[in-house]
Amino acid sequence: MRLNKLRALAFGAASIGAMVLGSATASAVELPCTTAKLVVPWGAGGGTSVIFGIFEKAIEQSDAPVKVKVVTIPGQGGGKGAKEAHAAAPDGCTLFAIHQHLVVNYINGVTDFSWDGFEPVAMLTDTPEIIGAGGHVPYNDLSGMLAAAKDKPGEIPTGVSMGATSHFLWIMLGAKTGTDYAYVPFQGGTAGRITGLLNGSIDLGGINMAAARTQRGDGKLKAFAIAADERSPLIPDVPTLKELGVDMNYSLTRGVMLPKGTPKEIVDYWAEVFKAPTEDQGFVDEQAAKGTAVVYLGPEEYAEWWKGTETEFLDAAKALKVGRFQ
Repeated sequence: MRLNKLRALAFGAASIGAMVLGSATASAVELPCTTAKLVVPWGAGGGTSVIFGIFEKAIEQSDAPVKVKVVTIPGQGGGKGAKEAHAAAPDGCTLFAIHQHLVVNYINGVTDFSWDGFEPVAMLTDTPEIIGAGGHVPYNDLSGMLAAAKDKPGEIPTGVSMGATSHFLWIMLGAKTGTDYAYVPFQGGTAGRITGLLNGSIDLGGINMAAARTQRGDGKLKAFAIAADERSPLIPDVPTLKELGVDMNYSLTRGVMLPKGTPKEIVDYWAEVFKAPTEDQGFVDEQAAKGTAVVYLGPEEYAEWWKGTETEFLDAAKALKVGRFQ
């Protein structure tokens, strides 16, 4: 889904938020805990744990009667934490931090459930991927990169976490552009791939906003395009894929879920709790400093977003015979 559409949905959700969520005020729901566990299915210090750590701090400082505590459960590309959250009691005391990894886990057979194995609570942030390269490559823009990929199909070393969202970035780009790449498994997420780009062990890989802002001036990294609707004000010289003729957006769009069967009043309660920080400019600025935008959607809108997003991933997997569709 395009980011401007997300913003339109977010505006609509905000306009009715007082009516929908006002009936589920903090005092209207009593939970059997004073601190809920927020399962982040990746290691401490990674992008997702950092982003949700900012939410944890904001909720701790709020008047919400139940606070949250980030608990990292890495393993299986996010699958281990997903399974634990999926099996938790639907009492509002276990939340799950999610992005598109769960659809990828399902496609790859890591889990036998997808996003609809949970109750959507809220979309919270959007972090577009950036198509990056090492400074050593001879091409300087996306058209040069695609030409090289077509000249040597399946040969350009490209860093990914196999079977994860970073892998699907290039699978979907390949499906859109008629290109293929030589995937090189990298541990350590984006940081590992950036190291590989800097030392020349790979040519291509997705990079984060921090690297795109600080490590291009010395020529050690290149950024060819951002997979978003609009250019980022943080790197305004980097064009969007759409500007360059590739009709594709690709972001890590993070949100929170609850176990399936959680009562609606509890879902609405947590939606309200997580919405509050997103309306604070200082909080928005703090997330922006980490390279992510705050985009809020409530439970119903978030579910609709997931339906469309899952379809895009499943269509790509079926077309390219990936995972369970081989």
